[in-house]
Amino acid sequence: MSGLIGADNEFGKQFNHPDAGLQGTLTSIYDIGCAVGCLFAFFCGHRVGRRRMIMAGGTIMIVGTVILGSSYSVAQFIVGRIVTGVGNGINSSTVPAYQSEMALSKHRGRLLSAQGTVTIVGLCIAYWMDYGLSFVQSPIQWRLPISFQSFFAICLVLQMIPLPETPRWLCEQDRREDAVKVLTRLQPDAGAPGAAQRLRQSLLEIETAIAIESAGGPFHYRELFTRGKIQNLRRMILCGLVNVQQQFTGANMINYYAPIVYQNVMHLSRNTSLILGGCTAIVYLIGSFIPLWSMDRIGRRLSLMVSAAGLSFCFVMVSILLSVGTQRCAYAATSFVFIFQLFLGIGYLPVPWFYPSEVTTTRIRARGQAFAGFVNWMCVFIVVQITPIAISNIDWRTFIIFACLCASWVRIV
Repeated sequence: MSGLIGADNEFGKQFNHPDAGLQGTLTSIYDIGCAVGCLFAFFCGHRVGRRRMIMAGGTIMIVGTVILGSSYSVAQFIVGRIVTGVGNGINSSTVPAYQSEMALSKHRGRLLSAQGTVTIVGLCIAYWMDYGLSFVQSPIQWRLPISFQSFFAICLVLQMIPLPETPRWLCEQDRREDAVKVLTRLQPDAGAPGAAQRLRQSLLEIETAIAIESAGGPFHYRELFTRGKIQNLRRMILCGLVNVQQQFTGANMINYYAPIVYQNVMHLSRNTSLILGGCTAIVYLIGSFIPLWSMDRIGRRLSLMVSAAGLSFCFVMVSILLSVGTQRCAYAATSFVFIFQLFLGIGYLPVPWFYPSEVTTTRIRARGQAFAGFVNWMCVFIVVQITPIAISNIDWRTFIIFACLCASWVRIV
């Protein structure tokens, strides 16, 4: 949105030249919608099922983009941002659980990391579309990229139509025959010798886990805050903590406001800042490929530690270089922002999104993933709101704050 929203461009003309405060609200209100969507998934996701929740989220996003693309007032634009956010919040808290329950354990880390890669592909498209349309002097400059979001939402809904529900959820709903059919479809070698035995073993593992988790009777929300043998409270804390860490790495200071950071903090031209914003997204995409190879080899915890250490180092170097105050040092600082994106892709891009689905039991997985998503989006809202204020008041020293936080994440992990 930082490439679209402004006071002196086509967007500004349409919405009466919004000041910095209103621009921040128009950007961050989306995250509130995402948080609301996560709450909806928290209370309804387990009952409705993963597949139908994802389709509902995609449909809501389509409605939201229609409202956004046809906006002629600030109020309508805000409503569109919130509605679109609700849909994305539902999906961001449901898709990881769906993937986790459908993937083979030996491939789970790689496949779930691929979700982050696909997300960054969208970020790259957004940045370069914004840059290309910045030369167009008409309302299409902002209406087209905002409306283009619906393309991916439509693809998501259409993609989910032929896909099955997860076997774990089907077993929980006493739909054993349907679960067997899905497990058969998921077998990579269904016709090979021993495939039937592997299928029975997979089904037995699912049913045994569900039986153990259901021994306490019907679910009560207070279970989420109990210790006991299953340690649900600890699991929920881990779900939330890893997402707090992700957002307070400073990742969205860069990914939301890269052009603004380059222009206002590093004092580069507007055109150069937009180009560098797109390049930053491309480097982020490259970094997102690393965990496709490393995640199942070095594990989640080490990935987070390496990522946090690298992020802290990069922001320390950015702070040092920007403190000098020369143009040459500003360009050097840009290179460390690029390296920051590589380290972000190693650990703190993918892990927080699927870690909750791996540390929670089937009984609380949908709620744990939704809680993690809620915490994540609320932290995004905080970071997106405070970043312009911090940049305005303490300039490059903002990087020092996030560098210290990243260093502390190494010790905590």
